[in-house]
Amino acid sequence: MPPTIALKIDVDTYVGTRDGVPRLLEILDRFGIKATFYFSLGPDNSGKAIRRIFTRKGFLRKMLRTRAPSVYGLRTLMYGVLLPPPIIGMKAPAVMRQAAARGHEVGIHCWDHVKWHDLLPWIPKKMVALELGRASALFEEVIGRRAKTTAAPGWTISPDSLEIQDAMYLTFCSDSRGRAPFYPVMDGRSFTTLQIPTTLPTMDELLGEGAITAANINDHYLSLLTPGLNVHTIHAELEGGVLATVFVDLLERLRAQEARFVTLGEVAEEIRRGSAPRCELAMGELPGRAGNVAIQGRQLD
Repeated sequence: MPPTIALKIDVDTYVGTRDGVPRLLEILDRFGIKATFYFSLGPDNSGKAIRRIFTRKGFLRKMLRTRAPSVYGLRTLMYGVLLPPPIIGMKAPAVMRQAAARGHEVGIHCWDHVKWHDLLPWIPKKMVALELGRASALFEEVIGRRAKTTAAPGWTISPDSLEIQDAMYLTFCSDSRGRAPFYPVMDGRSFTTLQIPTTLPTMDELLGEGAITAANINDHYLSLLTPGLNVHTIHAELEGGVLATVFVDLLERLRAQEARFVTLGEVAEEIRRGSAPRCELAMGELPGRAGNVAIQGRQLD
């Protein structure tokens, strides 16, 4: 049976929005594929991520093996430290509108990507609500309608963030890593917003690990595909930048396998016609990633 692929596109930075998204839109148009884009809307504070060298085991090694300066550019790595951070949704609204106009699904990644990713466990609930509220307001101003979906930066969540997402009446979220759609239970608390987890590792997790290179990474991806739903998260800064040709090769090979492409919204619609289980959700480690991510656990019903 040909695989089903949902492409989830995280847009973390201003340069990823300005340069990476238009390149990805061109590639996706070429293949006739619709994807789900998640946009960061607030300040690009990428330079502040340098503190992860001291707070996240393996971060420096990851930066070196993925050649981060060439991926993001030196200017991006100075935003929020030596250069004032651009407000992404105000600097590049036309790009967001273009993605929606071309028929892609668009949602909220965050307000401040680095702040959420690095500090969420210590942010009071009211501030978490403010972060999502700011992003929601600017999203609605740019797109002309409220957001129906969000995806947490770095797959970083808390019971408070899940509670706030429930209050936003979202159709679904994609905040986690796992195996299949589910309703989350975290720290004994049940939540009502459907989670559609990323099922495949990302390029930055794989490149430089073992014998995996840009030349053979797609062989590895094809070996990981399952007969059911495969959710593949890509990044505008990588697959829309220096690794664009590698991404094109992957799409060509998936087309040769007659893969079916769907948006996450289409997955959610299929779930609404059926059912999804409740599963535990907790922060934990994944190979190739510095720091913890939200991981789908055991099924509860």
